[in-house]
Amino acid sequence: MKSIVANDKRVEIITEEIPELKDSYLLVKTLYSVISPGTETSMINNSEGRQINIGYSAAGVIVRCGDNTEEFKDGDIVAVYGAPYVKHSQYLLVPKTLCSLVPDNVSPKEAALAGIGAIAIHGLRIANLNFGEKIIVAGLGIIGQLITQIADASAYQVYAYDLSAQRTTLLSWNKNIKLFTDQENLEEKIISGDRYKGADAVLLCAGGKKSPLTAQSLNWIRDKGKVVIVGDIEPDFPRDKMFGKEASILISRAGGPGRYDPIFERDAIDYHYGFIRWTEGRNMDEYLRLVSENRIKVNKYLLEEVYFEDAPDAYETLQNKETSVLTKVIKW
Repeated sequence: MKSIVANDKRVEIITEEIPELKDSYLLVKTLYSVISPGTETSMINNSEGRQINIGYSAAGVIVRCGDNTEEFKDGDIVAVYGAPYVKHSQYLLVPKTLCSLVPDNVSPKEAALAGIGAIAIHGLRIANLNFGEKIIVAGLGIIGQLITQIADASAYQVYAYDLSAQRTTLLSWNKNIKLFTDQENLEEKIISGDRYKGADAVLLCAGGKKSPLTAQSLNWIRDKGKVVIVGDIEPDFPRDKMFGKEASILISRAGGPGRYDPIFERDAIDYHYGFIRWTEGRNMDEYLRLVSENRIKVNKYLLEEVYFEDAPDAYETLQNKETSVLTKVIKW
């Protein structure tokens, strides 16, 4: 089978053996996988002198089911998420806890975003907001776009900010969402024009390690407000501003509970529903439900489709932060 890897800071196609089936795992033939620009660019940059797998969100058809996978059957279309089990490859061996059945009215291409959707949903859950509260989503890459839409579907008051007009325009169809490309305009609306002076939470979805958004976000929140780090930003917050508002600084870790836990992932043992409601797998299910019920629209993010043979060239475009192309879908 063919796989796409990073090797010494270059993206290459290699040939590997199809993995052997295991109990509690599904062997999936990939239909589409989605490039996550921020994460994968970092992985490529960190591949100097070595070869590493890239990619973590895909959809495909089940070729064979291992034992103890009764909820699935051969031929089902599933969304799959989570490295090292999910990568850009023609065949994937994935534990059942990282697989979600795709509704009939959701296309495999839409389903391939489910891993990124789970990350967006978990970031919003970490904010622990109540119905009707006000949030700012700063940084409108693919995860920021999804968080913005999901927050609106949850009936929060949503303010979306990005320096790129092209990226904010992607959300202009939704008149509930207030869009900003200018920080002063945002602050005037959220602070000067608001009797309660600020947002209940800011979700930082931008990248760039050292970012002025960390300090700025503390200006945007109300007293005892929250800042959630979703993107690849160093948590460099000035203490005086944190102290002055008794702000909560929170970090969202990937797609939800279960991520990086070998019992949940490698051993495919799910958490008890009554104790841990929203695992990374159940967050994938929820993303698929939102798409199925037309509560969020994702097709506008999936217009750039490339065959796997051309995938190495696709990464160059995605490294331009000004582009309105937020991801590319690899067709297998």
